[in-house]
Amino acid sequence: MFKMLKWLSALVLIAAICVIVVHQQVSQAFNQSIRLEGPQLLIIKRGQYAHFVINRLAEQSLLEKPLLVKMALKLHPELSHIKSGTYEISPGMSVKSVFQMLQQGKEKTYQISLVEGLRWRDWLSQLNTHSALKTSMLEQQEWLDLFNDDLAGNALEGWLLPDTYQFTHNTKVEDIVLRAHQAMNNYLQQAWQQRASDLPYDDPYQALIMASIIEKETGVASERPRIAGVFVNRLRKNMRLQTDPTVIYGIGDEFDGNIRRRDLKQATPYNTYVIKGLPPTPIAMPSKLSIDAALHPLDTQELYFVSKGDGTHQFSRTLTEHNQAVRIYQLKNK
Repeated sequence: MFKMLKWLSALVLIAAICVIVVHQQVSQAFNQSIRLEGPQLLIIKRGQYAHFVINRLAEQSLLEKPLLVKMALKLHPELSHIKSGTYEISPGMSVKSVFQMLQQGKEKTYQISLVEGLRWRDWLSQLNTHSALKTSMLEQQEWLDLFNDDLAGNALEGWLLPDTYQFTHNTKVEDIVLRAHQAMNNYLQQAWQQRASDLPYDDPYQALIMASIIEKETGVASERPRIAGVFVNRLRKNMRLQTDPTVIYGIGDEFDGNIRRRDLKQATPYNTYVIKGLPPTPIAMPSKLSIDAALHPLDTQELYFVSKGDGTHQFSRTLTEHNQAVRIYQLKNK
């Protein structure tokens, strides 16, 4: 009887030692580093499970002892509930950290910077050629239909806020556009509530149109309120805005880089040398700075400005002063 108890005790001890050894091996396998020389994408499709991931990593020789890793998941069952998506695994990551990432759904994020001053079609082309975005096949009217007819001007031009947008793999282009529109609408409405008094705009959309013109006229942030002041003064005096970017926008694809006299006389809805007031829609995507300038123009008596050729402008109050500035800054450069 005593010998049997000794044998049983020995067996229990051996079993305990085996359990400890196996547990150590399982823990070691689960905490081992993934064998990678550089970052690699791991795409988990809907319906794929944790064992599928283990087998795939083993097939790619990225981990050893897949059976021990599967045993580790038995000890950590919460980590076996992985989410579909596109993930990035990096050198130095442990097997456990990979499954923590999959369980938490921490997908790889991408970004796209949509720049002020560009047109809707420029942005759409940029969005549709981003490798991580799902290309949009919508026609122009279908784009407008996305907004349920709640789009002033019945055009997307100007209605998207320039910014850098984060997203995950295979996000729809439409989703980015809707986010950019919501961001613009929110900013415009907030800025409109804080606008200066006695501005010659009937609604926020007219301010957006003005902001787009300001955006195209200068890239110098400090000049924007002053340029806005010139245009506001001209509107108040019922003077034509006479701004070249609107002419260029009206010419469209036929514009070859040069504005000719006949272009200034061509009757288009956007030619502010011909029409009075603002064009029917924005001519580009304006930045927050240009929106702020349109709603807080500098209070001056200036009615004219001309490019100095270095990105800045010479401002004038009278036509005589303006003509002199043209001779100094424009004619000498020809």
